[in-house]
Amino acid sequence: MLSKDGGPLIVGIGGTVRAGSTSERALVKALAVAQAAGARTELFGGEFMAALPIYNPQEPGEHAGRDLFLEAVRTADGVIVATPGYHGSLSGLVKNALDSLEGLRDDPRPYFDGRAVGCIVAATGWQACGSALAALRSIVHAMRGWPTPLGATLNTAMGLFDTGGDFTDRRDAWQVETVARQVVAFAKVWRG
Repeated sequence: MLSKDGGPLIVGIGGTVRAGSTSERALVKALAVAQAAGARTELFGGEFMAALPIYNPQEPGEHAGRDLFLEAVRTADGVIVATPGYHGSLSGLVKNALDSLEGLRDDPRPYFDGRAVGCIVAATGWQACGSALAALRSIVHAMRGWPTPLGATLNTAMGLFDTGGDFTDRRDAWQVETVARQVVAFAKVWRG
């Protein structure tokens, strides 16, 4: 999904190898809110991330998908990352995608520098939500990003989506919407 108007570019990173995963569905909803707030968006979901090679600092090499991903983040005004919470942390798939951003190390704006980064975690249970969110926010800090004040934690044990694809709990929708709005608001300020 890439909108073409002149608003800030928000890149979405997340999901799992399972089509229609909860974390990717939440990310798609966040990007829709970002678009409604005037942003252009680009999604790098689970299918894309599954095709990325395992990050190897000794052999960065060229890879068409990774190069496309690096260019999108390089030009992004903001980022939203959505991960499942696996065993108390983020998924290996999402971590590998974030590790692949090492290719931005020598850029004028390295990694996530000068970008707001929204964090969304979908996990079975509140403990996994909290620990995965803390890990993701730490990674964003390490990559010089600005995590938004709110990070969304979505407990999948509660059942997140109805048959129409909407959040079953208004609080979950509010969290995802707020994260997206915060990323766009910060992106507009920094872009100006």
